[in-house]
Amino acid sequence: MTEHNEGWIKTTCAYCGVGCGIEARPKHSGELEIRGDKEHPSNYGKLCTKGIALGETVIHDGRLLSPTLKTGHGDEALSWEDATTMVAERFTQTIQEHGPDSVAFYVSGQLLTEDYYVANKLIKGFMGTANIDSNSRLCMASSVVGHKRAFGSDTVPVCYEDLEQAEMVVIVGSNLAWCHPVLFQRLRTAKQENPSLKIVVVDPRKTDTCELADTHLPIESGSDVALFNGLLAHLIQQDSLDHEFISSHTDHFDETTHAALSEQNIEEITGLTEQQLIQFYSEFANTDKVITIYSQGVNQSSSGSDKVNAILNCHLATGKIGKAGCGPFSVTGQPNAMGGREIGALANTLTAHMEFDNPEHLQLVSDYWQTDTLATQPGLKAIDMFDAIDSGKIKAVWIIATNPMVSLPNSDKIRSALEKCPLVVVSDCIADTETSRLADVVLPAQGWSEKSGTVTNSERRISRQRRILPSPGEAKPDWWIISQVAQKMGFKEAFDYIHEGEIFAEYAKLTTLGNDNFERDLNLIGLTQLDDKGYSQLKPQQWPVTELQDQVVNQRLFSDGQFYTSNKRARFVAVNYQAPLAKADAKHPLILNSGRVRDHWHTMSRTGLSPKLAEHTTEPFVQVHPDTASKYQILDGQLAKVSNLQGEALVRAKVTSEVSPSQLFMPIHWNETTSKNSKPCALIANTTDELSGQPEFKHSAVAISSFASVSCAVFISKDTLDLNDMDYWARQKVQGGYLYRIESVLPMSELAAKLKGYLQVDDQRLISSESHQGQAQWLILDNDKPTQLLSVQERFADWEVTRLIEAYLQTDEQGSASDIMQTLANDPQSLTPA
Repeated sequence: MTEHNEGWIKTTCAYCGVGCGIEARPKHSGELEIRGDKEHPSNYGKLCTKGIALGETVIHDGRLLSPTLKTGHGDEALSWEDATTMVAERFTQTIQEHGPDSVAFYVSGQLLTEDYYVANKLIKGFMGTANIDSNSRLCMASSVVGHKRAFGSDTVPVCYEDLEQAEMVVIVGSNLAWCHPVLFQRLRTAKQENPSLKIVVVDPRKTDTCELADTHLPIESGSDVALFNGLLAHLIQQDSLDHEFISSHTDHFDETTHAALSEQNIEEITGLTEQQLIQFYSEFANTDKVITIYSQGVNQSSSGSDKVNAILNCHLATGKIGKAGCGPFSVTGQPNAMGGREIGALANTLTAHMEFDNPEHLQLVSDYWQTDTLATQPGLKAIDMFDAIDSGKIKAVWIIATNPMVSLPNSDKIRSALEKCPLVVVSDCIADTETSRLADVVLPAQGWSEKSGTVTNSERRISRQRRILPSPGEAKPDWWIISQVAQKMGFKEAFDYIHEGEIFAEYAKLTTLGNDNFERDLNLIGLTQLDDKGYSQLKPQQWPVTELQDQVVNQRLFSDGQFYTSNKRARFVAVNYQAPLAKADAKHPLILNSGRVRDHWHTMSRTGLSPKLAEHTTEPFVQVHPDTASKYQILDGQLAKVSNLQGEALVRAKVTSEVSPSQLFMPIHWNETTSKNSKPCALIANTTDELSGQPEFKHSAVAISSFASVSCAVFISKDTLDLNDMDYWARQKVQGGYLYRIESVLPMSELAAKLKGYLQVDDQRLISSESHQGQAQWLILDNDKPTQLLSVQERFADWEVTRLIEAYLQTDEQGSASDIMQTLANDPQSLTPA
């Protein structure tokens, strides 16, 4: 059922690929009450900090409310009729004048499967080009290549319950504790119940995931292929192989053996000692049930596909696949990255795990969609797509539910491309993103809690996301927006959908074409007879779905030793270590790694609206080893400039031994809408894995230096501010407004004078105090409620910022906001830390 006691509605979390079940119900405040769904097999009621705080993020701050034409003379609101007609006519005209390959879609793992399906059907089936790629290219493309090379299909063979049944879990290139917290909680529980469970973490950084580990292998950045080739060589030399499995179910073992045995200097390449390597190799060899979890540290690499196959080779060689507690496990980053892979939203796949190089597949899809304009060859992957926009080959692009100005490498190149492009259409739920600033037309889409459809998680489990709240303004489902444009392009009959359940039914049937005997892994035949009520009340389903699953099903694939290659045998893939393309040198002596923090998500458009989540990590930062900090004269808590030939970023230094002396780490979340010049993608080159097209986000050569600011300010405002004439600012959501941390090279008095111009005084009550040293404080009240608070000092301790927030909220026990402000102005040290 979608609802049960007291109005709770079952839905699915909006964040990572774990796909946690959630129950939500509206509160009188307009926010949502959130709890975990105890019946959902992904999480059984558990939620992480981000999931728990989802109810805070459904506020309408910053929402895009109507279709808008952006011109040099300002924004012009459009009706949906006019907006979709304009987009349809411009795409049609571009195709007529320049051919199908002059247009492109760039889409997102934030989309629901139904949205994804309609977008893919329109551009590949009716526009006649495969120039559609997903931001999943940035996180999972190397796994797709590795799976297809080894298994013949993009198949994740394991289930979450394998974590409870494993005897050893190897976590490679994943801070599972922060990036997939509920899976980490399941693993923690498994370890508590079975203390003999071995957990090995392979990561250049010491992360929170290491707290659960028996062993942390602080591997050198990019050296995973050497590590796993060394493991395969050890398995061969110690005869710890499953000979029967190899001979009966695999090909190309001899070539792969030769490659593994020829790998030299593994200790030097990985930075690990002989003792560390032998212990890891022996434990893997001598343990029957091993799961290897891997994520972006493996995928986001110029050799990501080879890293994936190096891992798969070790599981195939030992037969540790297709059995309970065994297997390679690629964990996805986004809530529907898997759904996008399934429907074909990557440029190099057709749809429903069918391929361009198979004439039978092309005919099946062409007949099913009733089109004679089906694309017949792969399109451009993300980096190549934006290069083609920059060069003028692509003249119209539709960007849906993603923010490439922040998430793609080489931000300056992306800006150049979008500024040149004759037509940039952006569909989003947020009005102001770095990408929407460069759009010609912006279209308001529904956000989580407003839209309805399905998502697929990392263990191939399809779950419903359900509508709980009304949409603000004129926001519409992405599938509806795309369908309206398709109809106005002349394809009405193929896109005449009434609701998302019709789209799912069409997609489910597509997965069965030419798939009577499950020749392809993705088959939803058991869902093809769903009526509207069945779709509405659909329980989680793990594919392949032979019949509707009323109870929880856990299916491991390959348990019969049959794979999806032409001869049903898995393929070993011979790989050898290739050094990352970026090299440290005298000018750029450090290697920059990038990733997520615990309580933020992607570009913070959702998590940035939660005061609770903002408290965990309040500013963009860079982790620096103490020896490195000392060498470059950087103090803990000071601003530091990280730079290379690509660009530069200004971030708060965190001095810690969690990174090695040769490395730095920066989070990916902050961007020009939430901070000044603090995003790592400005520093990352657009080098990619040649096979997967996935960029190398984990290995960029950079320099670091201190940034000597003279004065600081804390500015709390009910509304957002444009502070881009400051040297540095970072925004944090607080209750009732936004807090800005500001640093400047100006003297305090000059900074104070400059910031005073941002105060919205009018007829409101102003409390102010200024000292001869240049310190200054202002508090603006409206009906005794603070609307702005500004304090300028030489430096702020964390506790002083906390007290200012308390002053703004008028919750401090020492008195009213104005009392606290006066005390701070007269004698800041008199307020001891709370």
